[in-house]
Amino acid sequence: MSRKRLAFSVFLRGNHGHHYPNQPKGNLICLFQSTSSVLVPQRSFLLGFALSRSNKVNFFNSGIRFSTFSSSSNSCSDSEQEDSCEHSLLDHKKPYSDLDLETIEAIFREPGSNAAQVHNKLEQCGVRPTQELVTEVLSRVRNNWEVAFTFFIWASKQTGYVHSVRQYHSMISILGKMRKFDTAWSLIDEMRGGKDRPCLVNPQTLLIMIRKYCAVHDVGKAISTFYAFKRFKFDMGMEEFQDLLSALCRYKNVKDAEHLIFCNKNVFPLNTKSLNIILNGWCLALDDLSEGKRIWRFMKEKGIPRDVFSYCSIMSCYSRAGRLNVVLKLFNEMKLNGVGADVKVYNAVIHALAKGRLVKQARSVMKMMEENGLTPNTVTYNSLIMPLCKARLLDEAQEAFNEMIQRGIHPTVRTYHALLRCLRTGEEVFEHLQKMNIMGCIPTHDTYIMLIRKFCRWRQLDNVFKLWDEMSKNGLDHDRSSYIVLIHGLFLNGKIEESYKYYQEMKQKGLLSEPKIDEMLQAWVAGRSDFQESKVTCSQENKERVKFEKADKERDYLKIPETRRVMRERGFSFWD
Repeated sequence: MSRKRLAFSVFLRGNHGHHYPNQPKGNLICLFQSTSSVLVPQRSFLLGFALSRSNKVNFFNSGIRFSTFSSSSNSCSDSEQEDSCEHSLLDHKKPYSDLDLETIEAIFREPGSNAAQVHNKLEQCGVRPTQELVTEVLSRVRNNWEVAFTFFIWASKQTGYVHSVRQYHSMISILGKMRKFDTAWSLIDEMRGGKDRPCLVNPQTLLIMIRKYCAVHDVGKAISTFYAFKRFKFDMGMEEFQDLLSALCRYKNVKDAEHLIFCNKNVFPLNTKSLNIILNGWCLALDDLSEGKRIWRFMKEKGIPRDVFSYCSIMSCYSRAGRLNVVLKLFNEMKLNGVGADVKVYNAVIHALAKGRLVKQARSVMKMMEENGLTPNTVTYNSLIMPLCKARLLDEAQEAFNEMIQRGIHPTVRTYHALLRCLRTGEEVFEHLQKMNIMGCIPTHDTYIMLIRKFCRWRQLDNVFKLWDEMSKNGLDHDRSSYIVLIHGLFLNGKIEESYKYYQEMKQKGLLSEPKIDEMLQAWVAGRSDFQESKVTCSQENKERVKFEKADKERDYLKIPETRRVMRERGFSFWD
């Protein structure tokens, strides 16, 4: 498609007729037994409007309404991983001005703007996009796919600018997160290039789609997307298969991943890493110790070597279950089997000891770790601080935190989350938030969601709205989870009008609500309607009653019979 005329695909009524590689019929076995044709993702046929050469907006449908585990199987739960396409913090120098970023964000914040208005304002803002600026803007509006896509298309039309793979991946990740798979596939189709453009699609592109399908538990389409590797002439080897397994297990589709690995053991033979992914899924993603023990025994029965990552997964699961004796037994078993413990194994042992309130023993293991040439890292101290905070051993947790700072180890968001959960006053909360910013640890959506829930529980609604405003100032747009927590908290605090206002705002942004919230607020709206009707009826009845009472007063009271009796006693008369 020519860059002079770029189709802008939008959804009018959701995703109908997904254009992903067609899923072969039958069970999971046939997906790998068959090596026949694979269909190519088609360009989405739902075109909302096109941007012509004159940059005018031609609407084809007047009904459009806009509102503004690592793939490595060897990672343990202590690793703080995020999808690289969804990070708000970029590890590069800013080759753009903050004024340009603020100008674009101001356009997005204007209420009631539709796609055409946003596009016109972007055309008039005078900002020249760069690839870094586009990446940063997309990361900040990643929870509002319509705004992100409007900006993405506008940027692609600017003279001298061309999207790179990174910008395409960011936009595809946003669309997949919001379940707009048709539009995501249309971008992938566009990335394939043409005569005058190179193909930008790579295995990571399809892996993003696989992860997004796994996130919504659509296992069939995730496997079909993996099957499309062959159509794009990419390798479909063991490494790519393990990436698929990791994506399935990362989003708790562990049972499907296990079924897949055993059904295709002839094509992809069982090995330590593949079974580590399944073990990691049962032990860490689902925290199911019994299933983890089953895979652990299977590896021993089949003679499949268990490496340090295998021990890390099972020990972490035992650690969270409070089985300290088993953790120490496995730790000793590792040494006897000649498996060298790494930092993650020591972290699991430290976590188990700290959870059992054995602080001195946890410190001893940390010292042993350093004697063996392993340096404690952020996750090591988190493994110590987090269970101490949960056990209300605040002095010991604060001591470990201070030691962490003195050694030059930077706390992470999870470190501050553990401390914030223990605080009991609003002043302490905002003091710790200030310390986070000073240390360069930027609060995330999870930080604000946790604190909004805490302040709602404390009935401090002024602080709730203060945090809500701070989110926007810090470049965090209000996502689905933050809306749900705010709406539910306001409803429980009796602020039903405000709760319903934010509920409508969330709906306007196209964010999905929870069934319980829908039920609560719809019942309130129905009750309010019934109340208004009864109020009108009562008002009419009161008017009629006043009218009758007024008529009664105008009657001659002498003609009204006496209704009270007069009692006489001891020469006195009085009303009974």
